[in-house]
Amino acid sequence: MNMLGLILVVGVAFGFAYTNGFHDSANAIATSVSTRALTPKVALMMAAVMNLAGAFLGVGVAQTVSKGIIETPHGTKGMVILWAALIGAVTWNLVTWYFGLPSSSTHALFGGMVGAALVGGTDVIWSGVWEKVVIPMITSPIVGLVLGFAVMLAIMWVFRRANPHRAKRNFRMAQTVSAAAMALGHGLQDSQKTMGIVVMALTISGHYSGTDIPFWVKVSTALVLSLGTWAGGWRIMRTLGRKIIELDPPQGFAAESVAASILYVTAYAYKVPVSTTHIITSAIMGVGATKRVRAVRWGVAKNIVIGWFLTMPAAGLVAAVVFWISWAIIG
Repeated sequence: MNMLGLILVVGVAFGFAYTNGFHDSANAIATSVSTRALTPKVALMMAAVMNLAGAFLGVGVAQTVSKGIIETPHGTKGMVILWAALIGAVTWNLVTWYFGLPSSSTHALFGGMVGAALVGGTDVIWSGVWEKVVIPMITSPIVGLVLGFAVMLAIMWVFRRANPHRAKRNFRMAQTVSAAAMALGHGLQDSQKTMGIVVMALTISGHYSGTDIPFWVKVSTALVLSLGTWAGGWRIMRTLGRKIIELDPPQGFAAESVAASILYVTAYAYKVPVSTTHIITSAIMGVGATKRVRAVRWGVAKNIVIGWFLTMPAAGLVAAVVFWISWAIIG
């Protein structure tokens, strides 16, 4: 039963990585596509390649996911808990993708883990949830908003006497680098979340007892995430690239640079899993507010933020129901 459970959980984990890729591909490329710095196909190809590369740049976030959110469950019930957690996360990803809402795959996964663990009788590490999930969920968008505003103000001051057309052309080229950096950070952060779940499943089934991430787990997770990114998330891309604010190349460059920087700092300095969605969305709001506050469509922004706060409880509720049904059948 453990082997069958392992196969099912790993399969659904890869399914989550795929939905994570096409759900969050907009994070990496929406700004560069909306400013016409890159064509959609080139942007998606670049994002897929950089996602793949980013998966091999660290393991700190994966270790936080596998050991810092819930206690490692045991036996068949442990597999059902992971199964339910992933189904909850995938369900929320698909619902928000359908409505074009840039929600967090990261927090959908954590909500699913907590919801399934509570119903399944596994201890939740509440200190880890608070320190590694809730606090970064609140602070990272604020930092993204403030830094986006500050960096854009600095760009406007430095280039205040530059020829507007030439400056936009140069920033459009610079966006190739900032978009690549954003995609690399997305691969660094988001691929590790699936890696952590797969390692937990291998531990429960008795097929792994180490602390590092097996190489085949890194490769397979990175490939699936990249394939999902290549599939693209056009509904969400329109929301990020056009509905919040009409971006120009300098704004796109500022938002992507700020978001990428936050992703690297949180992954390496703090080893906390943050949401690329939260960060790039808040950075876009920050750079947009430098034009004038009303330039940002705050009604759209409000709906996005409401979705952020609903993500964990909604995914957790779905995971709890899935666990209850699954365990009733199996147990």
